[in-house]
Amino acid sequence: MENGNIELITRLVLEALERKNNTGKGFLVPVGVSARHVHLTQEHVEILFGKGYELTKKKELMGGQFAANEVVTIVGLKLRAIENVRVLGPVRSSSQVEISATDAIKLGVKAPVRLSGDLKNSAPIVVVGPKGVLYLEEGCIIAKRHIHMAPRDAQAAGVSDGDIVSVKADNDRETIFSQVHIRVDDSFTLEMHIDTDEANAAKISTGQTVSIIR
Repeated sequence: MENGNIELITRLVLEALERKNNTGKGFLVPVGVSARHVHLTQEHVEILFGKGYELTKKKELMGGQFAANEVVTIVGLKLRAIENVRVLGPVRSSSQVEISATDAIKLGVKAPVRLSGDLKNSAPIVVVGPKGVLYLEEGCIIAKRHIHMAPRDAQAAGVSDGDIVSVKADNDRETIFSQVHIRVDDSFTLEMHIDTDEANAAKISTGQTVSIIR
């Protein structure tokens, strides 16, 4: 068989497989299970860790973020605490604490389900570091499930920034997640973020895939 025919057949097979992926299973997205964590302003970093302190990098994350070596203790208003909560960097303009619904019950806080950064009238929380204590009048949330993607991924999936989609986990605990927010940015890597409660309920772990459904 001539090389030109081999290339043509190969291309047609690949295109057929891609169509099957897009129409049969939907657009596939890797999952990242997000554990409880804290974002801090530089002012609050210094309150918790000392004057002039800067976060140190443990692991690179998408979008220029990183998991820091630093951890804190978070305390609910009934003095129930969770220790060793990871801080994520870099510093932000507002501090926030992201927890699961199970964490909220343990801490005794009424954390609303919000997108990151939507902190108005969210739950109060206390953050304890090695050098100080921080009281946030608002800032504790349960993160809404969402998908990070680059513009090329959004185009391939047929979605835009701010869209809300449904996502299916096709396993033995077959689960459909509704109200999944699409977040598009050049710095993002394709990944759906869910918390530990959602992952455990659907029997999903980091690295597995789900599909956007229509």
